[in-house]
Amino acid sequence: MELTDRMLTVSIGVCAYNEERNIKLSIESITAQSLQGFDLEEVIVVSSGSTDRTDAMVEEASRADPRIRLLPQPVREGKNSAVNLFMSQASGDILVLVNADNVLMEGALQHLLEPFNDPQIGIVGGHPVPVNPRDNVPGFAVHMLWGMHHRLSLHHPKIGELIAFRNFRIQLPTELQSDEDIIRMEVEKRGYRPAYAPDAVVHNKGPATIRDFIKQRTRVNIGEGYMKRKFDVDIPTQDPRLLFSSFIDFVREDRASPFLMLTAMVMEAYCRAYARMYVALDKGDKRLWSPVDSTKDLAG
Repeated sequence: MELTDRMLTVSIGVCAYNEERNIKLSIESITAQSLQGFDLEEVIVVSSGSTDRTDAMVEEASRADPRIRLLPQPVREGKNSAVNLFMSQASGDILVLVNADNVLMEGALQHLLEPFNDPQIGIVGGHPVPVNPRDNVPGFAVHMLWGMHHRLSLHHPKIGELIAFRNFRIQLPTELQSDEDIIRMEVEKRGYRPAYAPDAVVHNKGPATIRDFIKQRTRVNIGEGYMKRKFDVDIPTQDPRLLFSSFIDFVREDRASPFLMLTAMVMEAYCRAYARMYVALDKGDKRLWSPVDSTKDLAG
């Protein structure tokens, strides 16, 4: 894609499955963003087999703002399929992926897009900040995990949760997960660099129970393991040296309870060990995972 003097257009994709508790707040946080130097052209919500009020709520929002468009999928086919549908329909120069259970903070979209003023930047990751309380085991584990990701990304961008990338008409393999890592791989193949936007803050909700934390982190590690197995792609958060450095930074700055910190480390170590065994046995990545219910209500 060549750099031109014209304003870059932006298409935002929101992938949703039964998100009636979050979708209105998520969309409102997108449409409320103010942009300079970029034009938000459309907000496309791909609703994959939703059986609650998600579709009706998106259609109501579209009547108030013509930039919003609903693309329903009759059945749930996995996130990569939903992302493919968005990318096939999006017309913007820059594509942004926002999870339906995420809320953009003021100015987040501008900060996410500004790195594209450098013609060598092809993909940008935002800064997820969980809303979970920090005074229990799963809540602290979520804050520790994203806190380490933030510190790691300041030096080695880890693209995830909120991402923007140049529109190269990419299509993802639907038998895998790890959509952000696959998109990054395809962007880098074209000679572009990744960037991290620490001021592009997006609020999300991590797992609220230990069981849900293990469930989510195990499947994330399985997806990253299959990225390495199938494409020989190194994921920054799987590099022990980078993890150790970000952990030391977290400990210095956070000074949290040793019990909470140790418990979070043990849970994550278990998830990684299980995932390594799963991938080594080649039990197969999944395009469909059961939802982690405790992450699905930002207000709750």
